[in-house]
Amino acid sequence: MRILIFIFLSFFFCNQIVAQKITFSTHIAPIIQQKCAPCHRPGEAAPFSLLTYQDVAKRGTFIKDVVQSGYMPPWKPDNNYRTFHNDRSLSKAEKELIVKWVDSKMPEGSVKKSAKENSAIVYIQGTQYHRKPDTVLKVSKPFFIKGDNEERFLVFKIPFDLAKDQNVEAVEFVSSNKKVIHHANFAVHPVENEVDILQGADYVDLSGSDRSKYDQYLPFKKKMDYYGGWIPGTSFESYPKDFGWVMPKRGVILLTIHYAPTGKDEEEMSGINFFFTKSAIKRKVDVISLGSAGVGESSIEPYFMIPADTTKAFNLKIVTPQDQSLLYIWPHMHLLGKTFKAYAVTPQGDTVKLVSIPSWDFKWQEIYRYKKLIKIPKGSILTIEALYDNTKENPKNPNHPPKMVFSANDMKTTDEMMTMLMVFLKYEEGDENLELDK
Repeated sequence: MRILIFIFLSFFFCNQIVAQKITFSTHIAPIIQQKCAPCHRPGEAAPFSLLTYQDVAKRGTFIKDVVQSGYMPPWKPDNNYRTFHNDRSLSKAEKELIVKWVDSKMPEGSVKKSAKENSAIVYIQGTQYHRKPDTVLKVSKPFFIKGDNEERFLVFKIPFDLAKDQNVEAVEFVSSNKKVIHHANFAVHPVENEVDILQGADYVDLSGSDRSKYDQYLPFKKKMDYYGGWIPGTSFESYPKDFGWVMPKRGVILLTIHYAPTGKDEEEMSGINFFFTKSAIKRKVDVISLGSAGVGESSIEPYFMIPADTTKAFNLKIVTPQDQSLLYIWPHMHLLGKTFKAYAVTPQGDTVKLVSIPSWDFKWQEIYRYKKLIKIPKGSILTIEALYDNTKENPKNPNHPPKMVFSANDMKTTDEMMTMLMVFLKYEEGDENLELDK
């Protein structure tokens, strides 16, 4: 009897081991494709590719370590506070799969796959979106960055004259060298026919104290149709069906690039990918910037100045002027930032959680996309709370010894910011039930 039981248990456990055999093709590849490869591929910011079995297997131990530690994939929001559609974090089960696969000597598995398994993500060079852009508008030529460890602030003029107005379904900042960029902002300005869009310099350098040269771009700034940007970690900005904005037929894009200090000579060429749709834009999205360098800057309490050798908390409260529906939220701080939280309190006293980042990391930022539209009723108090560490114990502090830091118009890395951009639209009944991935 004991022999029969032993045979049965051996057979059972062997079958379990076979059933649980983890292979790259079946278990690991889908995780890597979804959570890692969008950045780890040619032309993107990551230092190496993770597109093939060979790419992944030769870094298996390293991948196991950074996955176990939570360092990769980078995802800073607290998912217990609010979840997002573009969450790239790994679940506990996904982490365990990767660890077990590495520990079992990384078997590749069968290359023969079903039709469903063969529906792997197809990456398109030059974009993180799912198709090629309809129009790419770039600066006129690469910009040379001297390796003198100095920050630079450039405004590039990109004139355009399209065949007609276009309905925008997605937009994306692109660069030949993202590692040298601190952040980028772009404003799309329609320009009347009587104004020469080719006039003026291709770019203006605002790095010094003389900003008078920027005045040559004022004729282009009478109206702005859209405002977007890029910070380390972000991808494209897209909209659900029937949502979006209209790209004017003729105008100028003013693209502001903040180049980070670099110790060697570099070249960089930036542009904007536009993805158009033939469908009419029934609901126009808009963008607002709150906090430093935006709406309510003077309302930050206490005054936004961080003395040396202190940790200091600030808050900003803004009254929502109308019923709004949020699509995206974009928090931003610099190197002294420690925590960031945003929420709204409705006139009825209900709290609408927007985002919480308990451990801020300047290197990993994102435009966070909600799974469903978030309703912010008229009269709600939208609140931002931020904590900063300006002590010598902060290893990211750029000043040694620490010195007083504040928000300046230059927005240098060594200054600070307390900013939140929101992509939103006017609320319509039932918005809170709309799923943004459909």
